[in-house]
Amino acid sequence: MTDHVASCSCGQLRITARGEPVRVSICHCLCCQRRTGSAFGVQARFSEDATSVEGDSTQFARTGDEGTTAHFHFCPTCGATVFWRADAIPGFVTIPVGAFADPTFPAPTVTVYVDRKHAWARLPDGIQSLD
Repeated sequence: MTDHVASCSCGQLRITARGEPVRVSICHCLCCQRRTGSAFGVQARFSEDATSVEGDSTQFARTGDEGTTAHFHFCPTCGATVFWRADAIPGFVTIPVGAFADPTFPAPTVTVYVDRKHAWARLPDGIQSLD
C-alpha cells in the first residue's frame, strides 16, 4: 500500500495518507481561490482512518458558499495549509495536492463550481463536473 506524505513549506506539519485517495478534485469556488492564491484549488480526499498527522497546526474555520463549515489546519510557522476536515463530509480528510509535492500524484477526476472558473483555465478531458 502506498503512503502519500504531504507537508507544509517548512516541514514542521505533516500528514501521511495510506492508500489511494477516494477522490481528487478541482474546485473553482471563491474560497479556494482565496485560500490558494490561485485560480482554483486541487485537493485529494482520504478516509480519516487512513491518515496520521505529525506536528502542530493552527486551525481556521471557514463557512463556504453552500453554508457548511470546513476546519483548515495550517502550519503556525510558515502558514501553509496542509489539510482540512469539512463538517459536511464526516470521516474524511482533504489534503491540497500541492502539499504532496509529487508530480506523479493521481490526476483529478471531478471538478466543482465550474461557473466560477476563470475563462482561460482549461480542464482535463473527460473530467466529471458536479455542478
